[in-house]
Amino acid sequence: MIRDEFITLRKKLGKTQKQTAALLGVSLKAVHSYEQGWRAVPAHVERQMFFMVASREDRIQRRKPCWTIKKCPPERKKQCPAFEFHAGKLCWFINGTVCDGFVQKDWEKKMVICRSCDVLRSLL
Repeated sequence: MIRDEFITLRKKLGKTQKQTAALLGVSLKAVHSYEQGWRAVPAHVERQMFFMVASREDRIQRRKPCWTIKKCPPERKKQCPAFEFHAGKLCWFINGTVCDGFVQKDWEKKMVICRSCDVLRSLL
């Protein structure tokens, strides 16, 4: 996550830097560092920011599940934890999803794909 994305999500939450630090369980100095670009946003912080914004968005109720948007065939859906747990609107939050036809090895690789996907992009 780049600094501008972090700032955008914080503003969507309507939180100050201090409030955001408390929500994330990090120091105020860490939030300052993320927003200045001095420190990389850790994966667990990035994930929590996206989750909080997604949970607050009224649009999540109207969104279609990822397997509908991506037109996943039945055999792919059966292998995907997002389908298994009925979490197609939060697929980016779940590790082990079948994105672009295969399971991503880690969060960073998964997020490269998720950032260009309409399911997550609608939050930014």
